[in-house]
Amino acid sequence: MKKLVIFSTTLLLTAAVFAFAVVAPAWNIGKYNIAFSSTAVGGIFRTFKGSISFDEQNLAASNFSVTIDVASINTGNALQNKHAKSDEWFDAAKFPQIKYTSKKIVKAGAGYQVTGDLEIHGVKKEFTIPFTFKRAGNTATFNGTFDVNRNDYHIGKPGGDVPDVIKVTVAVPVTKA
Repeated sequence: MKKLVIFSTTLLLTAAVFAFAVVAPAWNIGKYNIAFSSTAVGGIFRTFKGSISFDEQNLAASNFSVTIDVASINTGNALQNKHAKSDEWFDAAKFPQIKYTSKKIVKAGAGYQVTGDLEIHGVKKEFTIPFTFKRAGNTATFNGTFDVNRNDYHIGKPGGDVPDVIKVTVAVPVTKA
């Protein structure tokens, strides 16, 4: 009987801890800008979606899970768009999404860093993205700029006219859900 009481008490305490665990507030994604650039090519991705939970005071409870539709690439040139979607580059038919799922978010200087899994072209690697978070009441904006080496994800052939390192700039306005 004593073991049953101890077990029941432990079970109730565990349930209470999970029931009162702090959850970071969810944010709805607004009109975003996901841009990429190099000396040879630049453009945007038009379709970006996902879930963002973020609390500056509780980074451990914060997380990102976002996707970009590869077929939404827009370089401003229809022929380049078609080429970028082809199996020689992104292979949008086989790998339709770029995915990022956070594992850890930490304070870094005046901003933050999120470390997670970046999956492009069927290759998943741990990747850290620096960003800032500017809040204004129930709205805020996430901004970040970082480099991606396309060779790490087998995008196109190494060398050639397109540089290996592509600069990515992200601006994601959000509203508290």
